[in-house]
This record gives sequence, C-alpha cells and structure tokens, in this order.
Amino acid sequence: MTAKKIYFLSDFHLGAPDHASSLEREKTIISFLDSIKADAEEIFIVGDMFDFWYEYREVVPKGFVRLLGKLAELTDSGIQIHFFVGNHDMWMKNYLLKELNIPVYFHPKEFERRGKRFLVGHGDGLGPNDHGYKRLKKIFRNPACQWLFGILPPRVGMGIAHYMSRRSRIKTGFSDEKFLGEDKEWLIIYCKDVLKKENFDFFVFGHRHLAIDYRLNEGARYINLGDWIRFFTYAVFDGQTLQLRSYKGNDAEIIRIE
Repeated sequence: MTAKKIYFLSDFHLGAPDHASSLEREKTIISFLDSIKADAEEIFIVGDMFDFWYEYREVVPKGFVRLLGKLAELTDSGIQIHFFVGNHDMWMKNYLLKELNIPVYFHPKEFERRGKRFLVGHGDGLGPNDHGYKRLKKIFRNPACQWLFGILPPRVGMGIAHYMSRRSRIKTGFSDEKFLGEDKEWLIIYCKDVLKKENFDFFVFGHRHLAIDYRLNEGARYINLGDWIRFFTYAVFDGQTLQLRSYKGNDAEIIRIE
C-alpha cells in the first residue's frame, strides 16, 4: 500500500485577471486535486485561493463552484484540508468551516507530522520592512473596519474590492518577481530569526509568487510554494522529505539553493 502524503499549495488568485483565464486555472487546479486524491492524507492551501473574498452575513462571492465542490468531495472522503488566509482573502470567516469542514487560520501555525516540525503560513507581513502593508493589514483585520465594509451593498463593496485587488497585483501579483538574495528576502530573514529561538524542519509559505527551496541550515528548509499563475507548483511531504514540484513541468524555474 502506498504511504499517504501531505500536499501544500497556494496563490491561485481565482477571479483574476478575468473570468476566462480564472476558469482555465480553476480547471487545472481541479485536475491536480484529482491526481492526488488517491494518496493524499492532508492538503494545506496556504492563502490567496481567491483574488478577493468577503463573506457577508447571508452572501458569499459567486463563482468558483468547481473548486468548492471538489474541496467538499475531498473532505467528505476523509482528506483533511487546511486553509490559511492570504492578503487577498483575509476576510474569510466561517463559510469554509461550516460548508466544507475546512479549518481557517489567520496566523502562521505549527504542525508536527511524522516527527517533523512545520511552520506554515501565507507569509504576508512577516519579517522586516514593509511597514506600510503591516499598518494596512491591521486596518483590514480590524473588526470595526470589516463591519463597516459589510454594511455596503454587495455590488458597491465588491466593486471597491476588485479595484483594490487589481492595484495590489500591479505590485505583487502578476509582475515578474526576482529572487532578492538571502540577505534581502524577508521570509528567509524571518525564518532565520525564528530558528534562533526554536527549531523547525520546514517553513512553508506562499505570497511571494516565487517557487523557492532554500536550505536554512543542516536541519531546516524554507519552501515558498510559488503560485498557480506561472509556476503551478506544490510541495509534497512523504514522511521524510518535502519536495517542491511543478504540476506543469516547470521544475527548471524553481529556485533551489543548498
């Protein structure tokens, strides 16, 4: 019997930049999920599943029914799925938990699996610098600000949200990202600071839109999951090793630093 595996993927940005390309990407993601359902024990979706998401009390954004149906199928079959909010879908509430039995996390979280320690999170707002975004994130995560947004009619609120998402993508979403070097990559700096206090075997983040496998020291690795826009990358843990791969054969674009 094949040993069960744990999968990690992030940054689908469904809904962007237009319906046609989003739908094509959604179908690719579903194809991937179908390909792993036989050996998947757990699946971690590490943020920005949607380009924007807001749960009104009685309304959720339309669309994405293929993916949501597939996630329901997987959880109903006994596969545990975890979801971490990203900077584009940080206004997630309890819809995934109630409808799909998927727990939602708002901060990086520790997990231990088969004797290995993982620190998993979307990655936004961690490490040094980017003080402007960190202030903005505090505002967006403020319950009063969320309530004020919620009293807007959905047509108005969603229009504002999609405008803000497009502006964010100009900076971080679909532009060509470059590896900045270990002394400037803020998530590498963050991981090294954490390791000064406690040990982890794997740090798994998204957000960066770069597929990175970086050795932090003899016992720890930093994995950035890339995205499903350009790289179509995911990580798989077989009980011993965590490997970063591309579903579409773009493995040569993965940044690997030993």
